[in-house]
Amino acid sequence: MHNFPKNFIFGAATAAYQAEGAVNEGKRGKNYWDDYLAEQGVFDPSTASDFYHKYPEDLALCKEFGINGIRISIAWTRIFPQGTGEVDPAGVSFYHQLIDACLANGVEPFVTLHHFDTPVPLFKKGDWLSTEMTAAYVEFAAFCFQEYGSKVNYWITINEPWSVVAGQYIIGHFPPNLQYDLPKAIQSMHNMMVAHAQVVKKFKQSGQSGEIGIVHILESKYPISNSEADKSAALKEHVLANQFLLDATFKGNYSEDTWSIISGILAENQGELRTTPQEFEDLQFAAEQIDFMGINYYASHFLQAYSGESQIHHNGTGEKGSSVFALKGVGERVNNPAIPTTDWDWPIYPQGLEDMLVFVKERYPNYNKLYVTENGMGDKDKLVDGTVTDTARIDYVRLHLQAILNAVEKGVKVEGYFIWSLMDVFSWTNGYTKRYGLFYVDFDTQARYPKESAYWYRKMSQSGQLS
Repeated sequence: MHNFPKNFIFGAATAAYQAEGAVNEGKRGKNYWDDYLAEQGVFDPSTASDFYHKYPEDLALCKEFGINGIRISIAWTRIFPQGTGEVDPAGVSFYHQLIDACLANGVEPFVTLHHFDTPVPLFKKGDWLSTEMTAAYVEFAAFCFQEYGSKVNYWITINEPWSVVAGQYIIGHFPPNLQYDLPKAIQSMHNMMVAHAQVVKKFKQSGQSGEIGIVHILESKYPISNSEADKSAALKEHVLANQFLLDATFKGNYSEDTWSIISGILAENQGELRTTPQEFEDLQFAAEQIDFMGINYYASHFLQAYSGESQIHHNGTGEKGSSVFALKGVGERVNNPAIPTTDWDWPIYPQGLEDMLVFVKERYPNYNKLYVTENGMGDKDKLVDGTVTDTARIDYVRLHLQAILNAVEKGVKVEGYFIWSLMDVFSWTNGYTKRYGLFYVDFDTQARYPKESAYWYRKMSQSGQLS
């Protein structure tokens, strides 16, 4: 199968903090990255891709290159500089202009409300571990629905809950930089899903037009051998990183098989999950009302049994072979010599995407429809004679699009694909060396250059066929 479904969206993705720059425009407040990155002194996101000023050019490139959908996010602190209270009119106006420009160029905006950018005052109160955070987030979302709802057809509540908690409480490369605290990670994921549910409820009860969903990063997990111990390790990480969140999304509760494993992980790590009956009522409402889910997919993982203490080394430099990821009570990720990896040790395994799409369809028949809202290949791109010959990226994307088409042939309803990323952007833990864009950005001049992949993507979009 090589033909995409009718009206398939060929999109590209961005995120406010990674693309906009302009950190001192208007009364924008700080999110939790600003001071942290300044203190580290390694990466400077203050200009990023200058999307704040360059969006007219970037959206014109979308139109020229057949990109008919874009993921953008609304930076919370551009609207509410302190997270609550005072509204900055300059921020409100900017997103009106950006959304209008999307529509004028025939590019459907999919608007994310939280993309790794909690305001500092709410971060200091505990971020997603705090009920004040949830209440403030729901009010922020309600403001955005009221302000932009007549223009936006697709809303995304939260981007990648698993990545948030893995970064904050397990790997320790997102503020507050804690490691191996699985109880905090599980509690935070639950709280994010409750916040998501309350925003879905707010959206549906306010009579808004359009659709609302959530984006999860979903990585398939496979045992490295047929041993029962390795199978158990793969299942545990799958439930922790995927199924726990998917149950909350589509079931509104945690099924017996999910809770059996989560409770075991909590016990192994001396923790417990705190919940209330009202939270499950909200989760149930959202599970019945959610319109779509986005899947971000970059890699899958192979696991073996592990009985030691947690230990992790995050490969943020592209030093191939340096990653370590082993969790107490779960398992250890290991290299599968049959599967190629990127310089950042991410297995290139499109079968994992096909398998995950089919898994969602089979376990959650009420899923309605899916989008692949991020997928792409980070590489150390070099600009030569005004372009980048990124054959490896084209091959990577082609293989993953074929995996999507294979899933569609098996009855999975997938309505769009968003390559990460539209242009090269700032990366949270890699700075500017790991490039993903269809368009190369010279970060000194902010000039844009179409890569070979941009021309390939345009041809595919125009034909509606994978070639």
